Amino acid sequence: MAEPKYEPASFEVTPDGLHIVWKDGLDSVLPHRYLRGNCGCAECVDETTRVRHVSVDNVAPDVRIEDTLEIGRYALGLLFSDLHQTGIYPFKRLRDLVQE
Repeated sequence: MAEPKYEPASFEVTPDGLHIVWKDGLDSVLPHRYLRGNCGCAECVDETTRVRHVSVDNVAPDVRIEDTLEIGRYALGLLFSDLHQTGIYPFKRLRDLVQE
């Protein structure tokens, strides 16, 4: 079992972004554009060199999360309004993004 710090109690897409309440009590909102610009898929980050090709600066200001998909008990898949959907966002990564 993961640490409560890395387990969401609930999550929902809001006008401001992805709202997550973590099991340790932290309440967080990750903005749509910020999440899109921090995608870790092979299209956004080179698999060999780890060089980022897509960052927040490359994402349209009006991009929005259109849908979410739970992936097992460890991650979310996000569909964005720019039709990007290949990123997997592990809960630990989402929590780390809250703290950046």
